[in-house]
Amino acid sequence: MFKKLIGNNQVKDILRRFVANGRVPNSLMFAGDDGVGKRQFALELAKVFICTDQSQGEACEVCAACIRADSFKFPKSDDKDAHKRVIWSDHPDVGTIIPYNRNILVDAIRHIESEANFQPYEARSRFFIIDDADKMNDAASNALLKTLEEPPATSHIFLITSRPDSLLPTIRSRCQTLRFAPAASDEIEQYLIDERAFTHDEAKLSARLSRGSIGRAVTIDVEKFKARREKMLSVIRNVVDTGDVAALLRTSEEMNDAKNKENFEENLDILQSLIHDVWTVKVSGVTGRVVNTDLEPALAHLAAESGRADLPSWLTAIEAMRQNFIVNINRKVAADDLFVSMAGV
Repeated sequence: MFKKLIGNNQVKDILRRFVANGRVPNSLMFAGDDGVGKRQFALELAKVFICTDQSQGEACEVCAACIRADSFKFPKSDDKDAHKRVIWSDHPDVGTIIPYNRNILVDAIRHIESEANFQPYEARSRFFIIDDADKMNDAASNALLKTLEEPPATSHIFLITSRPDSLLPTIRSRCQTLRFAPAASDEIEQYLIDERAFTHDEAKLSARLSRGSIGRAVTIDVEKFKARREKMLSVIRNVVDTGDVAALLRTSEEMNDAKNKENFEENLDILQSLIHDVWTVKVSGVTGRVVNTDLEPALAHLAAESGRADLPSWLTAIEAMRQNFIVNINRKVAADDLFVSMAGV
């Protein structure tokens, strides 16, 4: 059932016990960071009940029912009416709802309430997966409570969330919570090599950059990332080695031009990661714990040349800059200010 999933072995053991004892809760909350596999765990649990050829509590993964349960056709992001209903997989007993414009619509929750009262069409139970459950507003949350208070015996509702504390306490109290941890870097690395045909070097770098998120790891375009990283590395070099403020301002201009502005926050993430690596080497004197493992010589050089007090102040400045994004600050001005302050001008 969970053999193909990465990490969170403790959660796997809990779910296996649920299945073995025939006591899968009607309401489960899968809580943890984005991209750690919460939704896939929920779907794999549902497939145990869907599978037509299961063995020892494990879904076979190859029968028609398993394959259909894996297949969803999601609506276009601007199709509001489609987001008001349960989105069914190709199996009639496995459905999901997803946010529309960052909100789960109350109509979608009401549709779950209606559908949960129907008996399963083919399987032993019906399953409803609520993605980004923390995006329910008060109306949607209250509508869901009605179903959670008296759940039909043959229906299960799985809430997927990276922000469980944002949900109503009354919802949390009616769900058994499974907490997911980031996956280990070496597990992600091996998965990328075995299942995604990454080279060893690409897999190692992507696994470190993923911060324990398998979802993030598989979406990293290593070559594009390296090109952006080189530009951000030049920022630190211009601060530490040359003090070239003009070059820093040119980089700020490039970050905000038409072809790059969509990557502004990603570039900021990369810069933050590089500064943190330099700080790690500065404090520890070793390069073994850095994220950007292929840049160890450059990081060691920058660590030797930089001031120990400067590095944490740069990270603090980046975090302050992120907070100001909420009020729609001018990003070009903010980047200029950040780079000039890093250079001590």
